[in-house]
Amino acid sequence: MTTPQQVVDIECETGEGPLWHPDDEWLYWCDIPKGRLYRYDPAVEEYECVYRDESERIGGFTIQRDGSLLLFQEAGAVRRLSRNDWTTETVVAPDPDRFHERFNDVIADPEGRVFAGVMPDTERDLPGQLYRLDTDGTFTLVRESCVLPNGMGFTPDLEQLYFADTCEVEPDEPGYIYRYDYDRASGAIADPEVFVNASDIDGYPDGLTVDGVGHVWAAFWDGGALHRFAPDGSHERSVAFDPRKVSSLTFAGDYHDTAYVTTACVGTRDTEGAGSGGLYRVDLGVSGCPEFRSAVES
Repeated sequence: MTTPQQVVDIECETGEGPLWHPDDEWLYWCDIPKGRLYRYDPAVEEYECVYRDESERIGGFTIQRDGSLLLFQEAGAVRRLSRNDWTTETVVAPDPDRFHERFNDVIADPEGRVFAGVMPDTERDLPGQLYRLDTDGTFTLVRESCVLPNGMGFTPDLEQLYFADTCEVEPDEPGYIYRYDYDRASGAIADPEVFVNASDIDGYPDGLTVDGVGHVWAAFWDGGALHRFAPDGSHERSVAFDPRKVSSLTFAGDYHDTAYVTTACVGTRDTEGAGSGGLYRVDLGVSGCPEFRSAVES
C-alpha cells in the first residue's frame, strides 16, 4: 500500500462526492459550499473547474445513463448538467416547504433511482433526513430523522445498503454506519442495524464506498484517515492522511483499481493539516466496482 499522493493542490472548503466518469475518463468532484464542480484528467495530470453556481451549493451528484451529471442542490432542487456546454436544466424544482436545507451525499441504485441525504436545519431544530428519488422525479422519505446523512454504498449482492450518519443524538456522540435491507425491485430499505459504532475511532464517518470483495472504506472527517471494515463490521485497517478532514473516496480507472480521495479545508491549512482541501490518489491494494448511473427524468 502506498502513501497518499496529492494530485490536485487546491483548498476546497468541502471537497466531496468524487465519481469516475468512464465516458471521458475524468474524475469529477465538487466543492459543496462554493457550488463548484471540478474534474481531473489522470492521463495528463491536469484539472479544471467546469461549473460554478454562486447562488446554490452542490450537495452531491450522480452520472446519468446518457452521460450527463445530475446535481443535487438547495431545497430539493435537482438539475441536469450537460457535459457538452455545461448548462443546466431543472429536473426537480425546489420545494422549500418540504426541504429546508441542501442535499448532502447521494448515490444511484441499480435501477436508476437516487438515495439522497438532506442536511439538518439547526436554526429550526429540524433533523437530517434520507430520501429516495425515483426515476419519475418523485421523492419518497425513507429515513425520517438522522443527525447528518452521509456516505452510502451497496453490498456486492445488492441486498443491503450502507448509510453513514456522522453523529447520533448529540454533537459529542460517535458516528455510526448502518446497514439496511434493500429491495432492488421497489427501492425500499428496511430493518437497519448498526454496522459500525465509531466511538473508538478518531473523527466521524463521512463518505464511503464498497470495494470489490465487499469491504467498506469510510473517510473520517476530523480523523485524518480512511478506515476499512470487513463485512462483519470489524476494523480491518487504516490509511493516514495529512488533512484532518478526509471527506470521501471512489475507485477509478479502467479496472477501478485506483482510489481518489477528497478532503476539506474549512479553516486554514495551519489548523486543518498540510494539503487540506486537495484531491489525493492512493493505491489501496484492492479494486472497487463501477458506480451505478441514475435515470431520473423530469
